[in-house]
Amino acid sequence: MQEFDLMASLPSIAPIIGLSILMVVVLTLDVFLPESQRRSLAFVTALGMLATAGLSFFLWAPTAATEGLYWGGMIRYDMLALIFQVIVLIGGALTAMQALDVPYLARRGEFFVVLIVATLGGVVLAGAADLIMIFLGLETLTIPLYIVATFKRDDAKSAEAGMKYFLYGAFASGILLYGFSLLYGFTGQTNIYLIAEYLQSPQFAANLIPMLFVIVLILVGFGFKISAAPFHFWTPDVYEGSPTPVTAFLSVASKAASFALLLRFGLAVFPPTLFLDGQQVSAYWTNIAAVLAVATMTVGNLLALAQKNIKRLLAYSSIAQAGYVLIGVAALASPVAQQEAVTSVIFYLAMYTFTNMLAFGIVILFANATGSENIADMAGMSRRSPWLALGMTIALLSLAGVPPAAGFFGKFFLFNAAVQADLTWLALLGVLWSIVALYYYLVVIKVMYVDHGQNEDQPIAVQRPTVWALSLTAVAIILLGTFAVQAIYQLAAQGAASLFGAG
Repeated sequence: MQEFDLMASLPSIAPIIGLSILMVVVLTLDVFLPESQRRSLAFVTALGMLATAGLSFFLWAPTAATEGLYWGGMIRYDMLALIFQVIVLIGGALTAMQALDVPYLARRGEFFVVLIVATLGGVVLAGAADLIMIFLGLETLTIPLYIVATFKRDDAKSAEAGMKYFLYGAFASGILLYGFSLLYGFTGQTNIYLIAEYLQSPQFAANLIPMLFVIVLILVGFGFKISAAPFHFWTPDVYEGSPTPVTAFLSVASKAASFALLLRFGLAVFPPTLFLDGQQVSAYWTNIAAVLAVATMTVGNLLALAQKNIKRLLAYSSIAQAGYVLIGVAALASPVAQQEAVTSVIFYLAMYTFTNMLAFGIVILFANATGSENIADMAGMSRRSPWLALGMTIALLSLAGVPPAAGFFGKFFLFNAAVQADLTWLALLGVLWSIVALYYYLVVIKVMYVDHGQNEDQPIAVQRPTVWALSLTAVAIILLGTFAVQAIYQLAAQGAASLFGAG
């Protein structure tokens, strides 16, 4: 842990400071702006988040000399934290822009304030290095989401979504906190790197079975956050009932922050150098991750086949995508593939952020035009709005892992990491489920381009800011699958290297 130096410590919390200032600015503008001008709050929120991400990345990015623990060991400042913070900030910015197309959100300043707070929680979570800071970040992320999930107050589904999310979330948080309390009780430490030191002591061998129980409790809490089966029950109903921008944020920013925490926590508390009776201790929790990956891919893809509502289909798709990412987490069991596994998870979540935000952005416009979220009502969409249909096709093909969309390389890197970790059977299972998933994605594309629907001669209205946001997102997906693959992969590799150099 580095000696405290205020000026040296500020870059480690630069995104947190930026979001705190942005929250005050948006709250102030909401008080003084007339009703007719409050739509500008979406632009202020989006630009503020993008500016925070840009400044953090280009001006305050960590170097080998500045990486380390800050603020009493509560915050880990490294490239991994920065990358996931940028992903969360981009997800928050795109969510703010999507809210422009939802009438009951566009002029509600409190929505954007709560969104900023949730984003702040995700940013804290990405760099948290202490059990107290981890729990603080988790609750700062999830409690605002309980609120915005019920923002459509006259809709019974929205109320149901918020209530289910709150009940399941409170239960999962209780289990996670119980696991953290036991971990503290066994080790006497809250800093995750100091906990690792205890696990390398002789006392750990005497407490092996209780510690394995603690691992299970903590993985249950994490499993809820990432929608892993069998902790996924809340996901379809919450995704369907929440306002669509909230669903988009849940599916990308919340998941990215949670996986960042899972990677850091797992490899910090159970580092690759920790062995017990010749067995690598990290293999215990990565084996659980492999089981969760199989269950999550199976549940997500099988149940997605029967969905008639596009948001529920994307919800089960999101569950399946978490299963693919868990393949990368399971590959951490092999010392040979550990860095490749972390790199693949980072790349996949970056790709997934742009892909899902594009898909949900188009769902919002489709629902505004038709008043429906049923897949059957998307018939003839290619004739009503060729560009929106093309955008949806790009997003769905990326989720399916079809080149030249970014999802192809995302899955390739994950499966390659599994093969390097001698988990070829898990990689093959991922490939097989990807083939199954291709069917239900192609069904949606077929409905848009082949089937005929009503009002095919009436184009779908799209505002200019939305055009720019969707276009840039679609271009990012294509670039991540073609020319930008190498650059983003190298950046992800830097993040992975910083994780393994932590301590």
